[in-house]
Amino acid sequence: MLWGLVFIVPLLLPDYPPVMLSVGRYLAFGIIVLPLAYSDRRRLHRLQRKDWWRAAELALIGNLVYYLCLAAAIQLAGAPVPTLLIGTLPIVIAIVGNFGTEALPWRRLAPSLLVIAIGISLVNHHETTGLATPHSQRAYLLGVVLAVGALLAWTWYPIRNSGWLRQRPGLSPATWAVAQGLTTLPLAALGMAAVGYHFSGNADFDYPWGPQPLPYLGLMLLLGFCASWLGTLLWNRASQLLPTALVGQLIVFETLAALAYAFIWRGTWPDAQVLFGISLLIGGVLLGVRAFRTR
Repeated sequence: MLWGLVFIVPLLLPDYPPVMLSVGRYLAFGIIVLPLAYSDRRRLHRLQRKDWWRAAELALIGNLVYYLCLAAAIQLAGAPVPTLLIGTLPIVIAIVGNFGTEALPWRRLAPSLLVIAIGISLVNHHETTGLATPHSQRAYLLGVVLAVGALLAWTWYPIRNSGWLRQRPGLSPATWAVAQGLTTLPLAALGMAAVGYHFSGNADFDYPWGPQPLPYLGLMLLLGFCASWLGTLLWNRASQLLPTALVGQLIVFETLAALAYAFIWRGTWPDAQVLFGISLLIGGVLLGVRAFRTR
């Protein structure tokens, strides 16, 4: 539910370039974890060099690259199509993750994936029906390509992250979330400096705060604390407790949360088709949970 916030912020800040949303969010994430890192310094000192390299790798691809692609896709192609593509994450991650050591027989995993797929198609069919984008065809296609890039980045991230946590069973999920925040900070700072250089002398954008300074700062802090730090902490713990294929299915609640926030923002209520699709999504996840429990 915390990660669902990332889908609504680009719509709330349409005048901000996607790169400003990405580096702003993760700069806030890195700053927020600094006092947490001080209080957790003993466990952080026990991390090995390979842990820090893996944290930096996850921070770059799973954080900066993913959200840059997603924010740009939403602004170029509108919200529905990127949401549709990212909405397939529960299925894609579950399928890729099920090739690991904790694989479930496909005949037992398939029913839940089928129900989730039908639910996603119903929800996204409603969102994309009659879609009329004001953007040029070239910009729209670029947005779709970037959405696919975001999908690939976030298919890689949870599987890589989960695999590392399983190799390091003594690693605290809170410490690992702080470590990712610390490695994100210099990357985001470099990104912010590069953006500043790009916009120097450019009257089109008032760097660094833009046309809505207070909403921008508030939303970046919200994403940095809720979506990045707390969301990562909870995700790390779930990745330690559950098989990767099951965790992948549970990402469906990110889609449901994003959908709920979008309807609240629009001030509308989902129709019967969307509600039926939502019920299938939840039912599919429950089937998946049951399949793994009965193993």
